[in-house]
Amino acid sequence: MKKILIAGGAGFIGHHLCKKLLKKKCLIICVDNLSTGSVKNINEFKTNKNFKFIKKDITSNINISCDEIYNLACPASPKQYQINPINTLKTNVMGSYNLLELAKKNNAKIFQASTSEIYGDPINHPQKENYWGNVNPIGKRSCYDEGKRSAETLFFDFHRTYKLQIKVARIFNTFGPNMDTNDGRVVSNIINSCLNNKNIHIYGSGKQTRCFCFVDDTVEAIIKFMETDKNILGPINIGSNNEISILKLTKIILKLTQSKSKIKFMKRPSDDPVRRKPNLSKAKKILNWKPKTSLEEGLSKTIKYFNNL
Repeated sequence: MKKILIAGGAGFIGHHLCKKLLKKKCLIICVDNLSTGSVKNINEFKTNKNFKFIKKDITSNINISCDEIYNLACPASPKQYQINPINTLKTNVMGSYNLLELAKKNNAKIFQASTSEIYGDPINHPQKENYWGNVNPIGKRSCYDEGKRSAETLFFDFHRTYKLQIKVARIFNTFGPNMDTNDGRVVSNIINSCLNNKNIHIYGSGKQTRCFCFVDDTVEAIIKFMETDKNILGPINIGSNNEISILKLTKIILKLTQSKSKIKFMKRPSDDPVRRKPNLSKAKKILNWKPKTSLEEGLSKTIKYFNNL
C-alpha cells in the first residue's frame, strides 16, 4: 500500500486530496499545524484505518517514512498569509526545504502546490509557464508570492543536485465545498455576504478578472500530474481558462442565492492583479486534463455547502 504524506492536509484542497487518495486505497499521513486548516476538514477520516493525523509545523524537522509527499502547507489567501508574513515566508522556504530533505531521505516523489501568484500582476496574458512574472518583491503580498517562487527554486535545485523526483504545479483560483467561510477569498466573501443579505465589498472597479476552477477538477489534475513519468517535472498550470470579471461573478452569485445584497465598491489593494488567466496547453497535452465542472454548477455546490453550515 502506497504511503503518502500530505502537508496541509487539513486545509481546503488538502481535505479533498485526502478524500480522493483514501478512495484509491492509499495510506495517508496528514501533517498540519491547523493555523488555517481545520479539524472539521478531517473528522470524516478519523474512523478510516488508512488515515493518520499529525499536528506539526513543517518549519520544524520532520522524520516520517513515506513513498510520496504532497506539499500544500501554506495560508493561501491574502487575508490569511498577511496575518503573519514572516511565518508565511518561513513556511514556503524552510517548510519546503524540510519536506525536500524528507523526500531525499525516503527517495520519495514530491509534489509542490505552487500558485498563479508567482506571475504577480502579469503583463503577459494569458500566462504561460515560461513567463517569469511581474512580482513586487517588497509589497504586502510578496511574503506569499516570493515565498512560492523561492520554493520552486528549491524544488528544481533539489532535482538538479540530487535527482529528486519533483512535480511543480501552479494552481489558479480554486473554490468549492469545505472552503473556510472567513478565509477572505473572493468566492467565499461574496457567498457569505449574499447568504446573509449583507453588502458585498468589491475591491476596485470589479473589472479585474480571474478564472475559477472547482476543487474536484483541481484535485484530479494534481493526482494525474503526480502519476506522470519521472521526467515530467513541471511547472504546469492547473486551473480554469474561463476568464470572468469579479463584477460578473458577483452578479451570478446574487442570482443563484436570490440575495438582496447590495454591491459596495472599495479601494483596490496594492499589487492586486488586474487580469489572470492560465494557458492550459501543457495540462491538456501532458495530463490529458481540462476542467469538467461549469462555474455555475461549482458555485451551486459551494453555496449549498455554505447554506448547510
